[in-house]
Amino acid sequence: MKRSTQAVGASLIAVGAIGAGLLATAPAAGAATNGASATYNGVCGSGYKVVNSMPIGKTGTVYLTYNSSTGKNCTVTIRNTTGTPTYMVAYVRNVDTGEEMYDADDYRSYAGPVYAFARGACVEWGGVIGNLQAWNYGSNCGTLAAKGTQKDWFAGQR
Repeated sequence: MKRSTQAVGASLIAVGAIGAGLLATAPAAGAATNGASATYNGVCGSGYKVVNSMPIGKTGTVYLTYNSSTGKNCTVTIRNTTGTPTYMVAYVRNVDTGEEMYDADDYRSYAGPVYAFARGACVEWGGVIGNLQAWNYGSNCGTLAAKGTQKDWFAGQR
């Protein structure tokens, strides 16, 4: 599994998709979707609990988890069906500090886990499977009152 601490700038992959005008609103976390959905596989480790998730089309789900003991968020992108290696991304970024991590490569089942310390901060997070993506900007804030408005969920082709 490849991991990189390189700066991908304000969500490099998402910015390219936004500029291309290929994004559409996705259902909020917990909304019913057609077909089977991937379940969180626990790869972030002990103490991490799912705090948010987004479907990535009908191909899989990206999960945001949090460990209250360590103050870290973790993201993992999971395919609904294991198969031929497919381009996948798991991404998380602390909006306040700019600390970000991503894992991008061809995988059979999941990308990630990737971690960012974000106690009391908002995070950007998202995932890609093939040509589909889902991104969330400035969500899951430790102190919502002190932060800006949460931006919309986005999903679509990249």
